[in-house]
Amino acid sequence: MAEQQIPAIEVDNLTYVFPNSVVGLLDVKISLPQRSRTLLVGANGAGKSTLLRILAGKTLAKRGTIRINGVDPFRSAVPGVTYLGTEWAANPVVRHDMPVPVLLASVGGDMFPERRDELIDILDVDLGWHMHAVSDGERRRVQLVMGLLRPWTTLLLDEVTVDLDVLVRARLLDFLERETATRDCAIVYATHIFDGLSDWPSHIAHIHMGRVIDIGKAAAIMADFIGTGGDKRVVNSESYNHNSGLLMLALKWLKDDLADRGKREDVKKVKWEDISQQEKTGGLTPFETYFKVSRGR
Repeated sequence: MAEQQIPAIEVDNLTYVFPNSVVGLLDVKISLPQRSRTLLVGANGAGKSTLLRILAGKTLAKRGTIRINGVDPFRSAVPGVTYLGTEWAANPVVRHDMPVPVLLASVGGDMFPERRDELIDILDVDLGWHMHAVSDGERRRVQLVMGLLRPWTTLLLDEVTVDLDVLVRARLLDFLERETATRDCAIVYATHIFDGLSDWPSHIAHIHMGRVIDIGKAAAIMADFIGTGGDKRVVNSESYNHNSGLLMLALKWLKDDLADRGKREDVKKVKWEDISQQEKTGGLTPFETYFKVSRGR
């Protein structure tokens, strides 16, 4: 019998509390296989960035277990984990009068010349650019070349395609799909732009108010959404197409999330002390009460 493959990402009972005691993530459970491409869907503030930063080892979570390729990233160095977020473009260092070839060489571009040249072509980067004289979209392309230069095993993307034009974004997504098809690696991609993503994700995860509500294979989730009628204003036998279906699934989730959450001024921020006190008394935590009532779970 073949040995069972270790999941690329495995998270159990992950809880993260911000310094002001507000709970950002609660009891998150995730298991994603090698060669998976997971689309992370959620409203602003749902916990997507927090989750990605924890998986990347950039933020410490004191409760729960995390395994990246079977290794705890906080106890041992995990090679091959690449995180690309939006804050890079605001870094003053990359806005200096610096030629692109110098910047690429500084991160080991000469060690992977074929991969470097392929990414330069895919992302349409001009080696004559100077970083102080490029647009935000061009700066983002350089970031992606730098971040993807070294072959990675786990790629965490947080809204890094928002500045790209539609052609470059499509070529990048094709490249990432080929990567997961040809070697053992995994991608988690948080975005609010679903156009053109119809067949790209292998898995979809829905995160809401710090909890992962739905997660599974994209084909099964979409089939269930279509099978139950989805959003009948768009999903029907005459007008349905894959792109609109994925978009309408995301819209449905976000509308449900907004209805559950209510107005921001009416939402009480759940504090860690609330959870700790409830655990001591054996009662339901505020999160558990919320999800039991609103989600019927």
